[in-house]
Amino acid sequence: MFTKHVGIDLGTANVLVYVRGRGIVINEPSAVALAVRDNAVVAVGSEARSMLGRVPGSISVVRPMRDGVIADYLITEAMLRYFIKRVMGSFSLVKPEVMICIPAGVTSVEQRAVRDAAEQAGARRPAHLVPEPLAAAIGARIPVHSPRGHMVVDIGGGRTEAAVISMWGLVVHESVRMAGDRIDDTITAYIKRRHNLVVGDRTAEEVKIAVGSALPVEDDLACSVRGRDLITGLPKTIAVTSNEITAALQDNLQTVVQAVRSVLERTPPELASDVIDHGIVLTGGGALLRHLDELITQETGVPCYVAENPLQCVAVGAGIALEYLDDIKRSLPTEEESLIGMYPG
Repeated sequence: MFTKHVGIDLGTANVLVYVRGRGIVINEPSAVALAVRDNAVVAVGSEARSMLGRVPGSISVVRPMRDGVIADYLITEAMLRYFIKRVMGSFSLVKPEVMICIPAGVTSVEQRAVRDAAEQAGARRPAHLVPEPLAAAIGARIPVHSPRGHMVVDIGGGRTEAAVISMWGLVVHESVRMAGDRIDDTITAYIKRRHNLVVGDRTAEEVKIAVGSALPVEDDLACSVRGRDLITGLPKTIAVTSNEITAALQDNLQTVVQAVRSVLERTPPELASDVIDHGIVLTGGGALLRHLDELITQETGVPCYVAENPLQCVAVGAGIALEYLDDIKRSLPTEEESLIGMYPG
């Protein structure tokens, strides 16, 4: 019987599921709504996220992933079970072959948690793991099998991961806990400090998408923001401009640039010349921030461009990686290799 090949980008902000032959079939927020009384699952994904900040005390909305790793194991398992069931249908007899992305350099305990959650949720044993930068590079159609250096920077919801990849392996990598969520937090704090207005996470994200930019723009964009006035306690609407947000985000963006610099400084000379030839590829939702590629080019002197469909690269790469399992296993560090080999198969 035909086994489904499923790639899962288990992200801090969103879960994307790729099925071989069908492409991306699920793209929903990493959120679960629970009944406080008995911890029963009320809603998962988009439906749960729409409840954020808008539910009574009897329901809590939880994001079970933090900084790219599992913060709440049982809720992550419930979320994965829901998504895998949606992909497979209720009465599937064959368990899917699943590849899940993990941040580069996470501990063996964190790896084990992801694998166990996937297997408990219905994946065939063993569930496979792939480092996120490698999956992002494969999904961005970078020839990772060649003995040439390619650099990818994946900016997700919880982490930014920069890596130089050659022959299926991460030669140099750097992971920093500075990405979409922290940028949203900075926008929230800025609006509160500068305009005395309290806004929620969703509003901060909408501001980032509407007017956020890594470099000052000539035609200054503006958007209206609704929130609660700190002084009067009443609802209020203000206008926020693009250049205001750019100034507020400079420290965050410098952390990302520093991670890129750190990788470039540690890259062997032969691979460094390849990176200059091919440029740096940006993937993940954070890659969509206006002019971020230009900022990285300015700061490093290396050409930088955004991958096609940057949001989908990691999930697509995870799915494609299942076809090259042996090559990827050979390139993984021994600790991860021993984890892969813990189950027969």
